Amino acid sequence: MARKERVQKTNAMRELERGGVAYEAITFEEPDPTGVSDLGVRIANMLGYAPEQGFKTLVCVTPAGGHVVCCVPSGDELDLKKAAAAAGEKSLSLMHVRDLEPTTGYVRGGCSPVGMKKQFPTLIDETAQLFDDIYISGGRLGLTLKLNPEELVSFLGATFADICREDLR
Repeated sequence: MARKERVQKTNAMRELERGGVAYEAITFEEPDPTGVSDLGVRIANMLGYAPEQGFKTLVCVTPAGGHVVCCVPSGDELDLKKAAAAAGEKSLSLMHVRDLEPTTGYVRGGCSPVGMKKQFPTLIDETAQLFDDIYISGGRLGLTLKLNPEELVSFLGATFADICREDLR
């Protein structure tokens, strides 16, 4: 009988369990990071789900130095103007990668909207509502979490919003 691989828990997994949010952890061997812009799409294809169901986590900085977390489908790009409007901010800029780990506790490619050092306002692209389950980073490279988008939004106190660039859809 095959044994299920035991996955070392991340902050994201511990937080979801504390909140009673059901999820499935899926481990995989990280693909070659060259071509980082399509990494999420390559992971979706490797794991067998639609790329639109996989959401990457981007952290933005407000003019006052605050932070807003944005989750967009892995093949799409964040529209900073739409995200700023949805967050009630004048503008947003993407956080520099060097600031990611000190601010969130996560590294690039393993950043989850769940379990950051501090809970920041979170926007999830409205297309997540089209699916029963979506995939987000599990909080480390080579780990993704499958979960219900409505439960995720409820747990995080997040908001569904139209935050992707239209010209790329």
